Amino acid sequence: MKSTMALGLGVAVIATASIAGSHSSEKLNPAVAARQHQMQIVGYSIGILGAVAKGEMEYDAAMVSSAAKNLNALAQLDRASLWIEGTEQGATAGTRAKAEIWSDPDGFAEKFEALADASAALIDASDAAAVGAGMGDLGGSCKGCHEKYRGPKNE
Repeated sequence: MKSTMALGLGVAVIATASIAGSHSSEKLNPAVAARQHQMQIVGYSIGILGAVAKGEMEYDAAMVSSAAKNLNALAQLDRASLWIEGTEQGATAGTRAKAEIWSDPDGFAEKFEALADASAALIDASDAAAVGAGMGDLGGSCKGCHEKYRGPKNE
């Protein structure tokens, strides 16, 4: 079931990217567009968990579990079709992906594994305090990846 959910989510992300890309004035590389949408869903899901942890959103076990499961599935998507060599910042428009993603593939994979582990720990969080306790590892997984593998904002 887990792999079916991940596959379905991956298809939805790519389909959304294709539709969104067809409406922009500057066409993005489809892989870049797809991974940007992947990261938008990551940000949305972390936003839900963060709001619960801060008390800005009431704890709802189903919502917390859903957000954590989505993060976990996104972290486990096969990166071969999304993170294609030659789509780094400076070589392709609209991306902040650093070349280090391809020169250090094992390190990059470890960052996604950290996200998968941190999100898995939140799937069964029993209350807002448990969500808050897991946010450090979750945020750390994002920060660790962004510091090494994401370039500065494009101008």
